[in-house]
Amino acid sequence: MAHDSINGESASARIVVLGGGTGGTLAANRLRRSLGASARVTVVDQGDRHVYQPGLLFVPFGHRRAAELTRPRADQLRGGIEFVQSRVDRVDLPARMVHLATHPPIGYDVLVIATGAVLVPDETEGLAAALAAGKDVHTFYSLDGAQALARRLDAFDGGHVIVNIVDLPIKCPVAPLEFCFLADSYFRHRGIRDRVRLTYATPLDAAFTKPVAAKELAGLLQRKDIELVTDFSTGTVDGSRNTLTSFDGRELRFDLAVVVPLHNGADFVTDSAGLGDELGFVTVDPHTLQSTVDERVFAIGDAAALPASKAGSVAHFEGEVLVENIRRLLAGEPLTARFDGHTNCFVETGAGKALLIDFNYDTEPQPGRYPNSVGMPLLREARLNHLGKLLFQPLYWHVLLPGHDLPGLGSAMPVRGKRNSSPRAASSIGAGNTKG
Repeated sequence: MAHDSINGESASARIVVLGGGTGGTLAANRLRRSLGASARVTVVDQGDRHVYQPGLLFVPFGHRRAAELTRPRADQLRGGIEFVQSRVDRVDLPARMVHLATHPPIGYDVLVIATGAVLVPDETEGLAAALAAGKDVHTFYSLDGAQALARRLDAFDGGHVIVNIVDLPIKCPVAPLEFCFLADSYFRHRGIRDRVRLTYATPLDAAFTKPVAAKELAGLLQRKDIELVTDFSTGTVDGSRNTLTSFDGRELRFDLAVVVPLHNGADFVTDSAGLGDELGFVTVDPHTLQSTVDERVFAIGDAAALPASKAGSVAHFEGEVLVENIRRLLAGEPLTARFDGHTNCFVETGAGKALLIDFNYDTEPQPGRYPNSVGMPLLREARLNHLGKLLFQPLYWHVLLPGHDLPGLGSAMPVRGKRNSSPRAASSIGAGNTKG
């Protein structure tokens, strides 16, 4: 049974973390380190392999192998953390119990939901069947999908390639753009770029959600001869005719379609009364990360319905705030730690370069340097940014997942080094939850 009170003097508090991905793992490790013996931390996940999802982008082009991106999930957790492998059926909020498919129910004092976003190709007419056929419709948003796409690209010798986002929100909103840029470099390296037409089809009215970054990214698309099709909301994917059709009737024909399916939250969220929104994402206060319906529930990472990008950096920056607010809740103190929506993304642009953007709820991406005046260039292609993206993988395994802080980088967005860090709240916080 869960405890009846929240205070620092009770027996060890039971903290249950649902999801052992980026957010869940780093949250559990931070909680274990911060609270020690005063809390029992349990992580629940249905899978036993942890996947480094940013690496999926590189698999289709032969830059990463699947074996380099996966590790045993339990091995990423600090000593003293219990790992339970099971699917979650539902959460009973009044009883403070988690019901599991293959394990007895678990009671909790504090629940952290970190089950991320899941692909739902069945929600788009024809997409699931086209992906299953494995012919000319693929995705790189899963490990199996990225490997299948690598085989298809290896045999591709020309034609129309469309990179398509069905709808938002999605994990890592810049990844489809990165795929376009890397595909451009890939086909040039193979000497067949003149035989390939590249198109980026998005439901947005621009290349990206943030206007400043969208302008820069649209310019890159144009310079690399990648067609931009906006306001394209995919309604049907026809794998036999090789067409994408939008809800407004427009049709795009392809020889190869790289599709990012719809994303929802975990099924158990919608099956647990009051826990989440209509898409299955957990409704939380955007600053404290505490549930809007239950003070004992928090969410982190892609599982949270926030006006912020569903990106790995967001989960990292949220971790510090989440743990401090859970500590305060258990101690009966006000929740004063605040998450400002801090997000940064390395955008691979091909040919060994990348662009870096950094923003939060109230501030657009700006030029300058990150994290200070002598750091990496912002909103500009640079070799240094590409190296930064490559360095992120070892940092992920050895710093972020274990729940360590990066020296000099707290959760709040830094303003030093930016040329203009004035808030632009209307264009940022209003759009992020569904469009970035």
